Amino acid sequence: MAITTVTLSSLSLHSTTTPRLSFLKPTTKLHPLSLSVSPKSSFLSLLSSHRKIVTIISKANSSDIDTSFFDNFNPEEEVFFDPPTPPEDYIPPPSFDEGPMETEDEIAAAYEELYGPAYSGVSVLGKDVYVMDSKAKKISGWGSRVKKEKIKDGFDERVIQVRRVTKVVKGGKQLHFRAIVVVGDKQGRVGVGVGKAKEVIVAVQKSALNARRNIITVPMTKYLTFPHRSEGDFGAAKVMLRPASPGTGVIAGGAVRIVLEMAGVENALGKQLRSKNALNNARATVVAVQKMRQFSEVARERGIPMEELWK
Repeated sequence: MAITTVTLSSLSLHSTTTPRLSFLKPTTKLHPLSLSVSPKSSFLSLLSSHRKIVTIISKANSSDIDTSFFDNFNPEEEVFFDPPTPPEDYIPPPSFDEGPMETEDEIAAAYEELYGPAYSGVSVLGKDVYVMDSKAKKISGWGSRVKKEKIKDGFDERVIQVRRVTKVVKGGKQLHFRAIVVVGDKQGRVGVGVGKAKEVIVAVQKSALNARRNIITVPMTKYLTFPHRSEGDFGAAKVMLRPASPGTGVIAGGAVRIVLEMAGVENALGKQLRSKNALNNARATVVAVQKMRQFSEVARERGIPMEELWK
């Protein structure tokens, strides 16, 4: 197709009843061109309203095509490929089949770079496979239940309470389950979480994930007890914590006992003073623990040695 540029001054517009539009004086030498236009065409109104350069696409003749390349070309002649001579210091690359075979670790590392460690379940590059994400897998089949997969990050889980709760909506009541879970490594780190779902297993998983996002560190002495007494309240609940001598054990009840055991405290006294709500008491225990400080931290803030704290 050949592209010809003409101006509106070279156009001879016939009446709207004329079915064809002729180009009398094109800027380039072309054969007579014609463009079929309907009487009520929007293209005709566009030409009359805008004085711009119009690009018309017309058919090209066979004489306009340059065929000089094929004048000295013989299609029956046999052509041989003659590659250039490589330089003297050129070393050809080794063939794909001649290289050493990849080991299983190299193949696994390549797959992990492409797809990540979660596909294989084992990290060759040292990445964290057990990220804090939903670790629920569904068994194949319609209506199958959710299978729980335990997260291996060093934290143990204990369920404090599972309650059935309802939400009143326009169409009636929605039934859900609320789970309170405490996670801890029994080495000074503990967290309390809560989650709601339509199934108990999913509620426990969500609360455990929420607890892992709220991990705190419990200050303890070498006798696995508190450095000093403390009290904490959350909502209507109030908890009292006291250190104890070695061999005493954890003397506490309800949610306070579970939080202290998951934190790794072996000798302590705890008491729930007000409300008996399990969630508020667990969070009040966390508040009381966060108020505690080690003796070395207090001495460093005061700028004195630890021996002078008791003088």
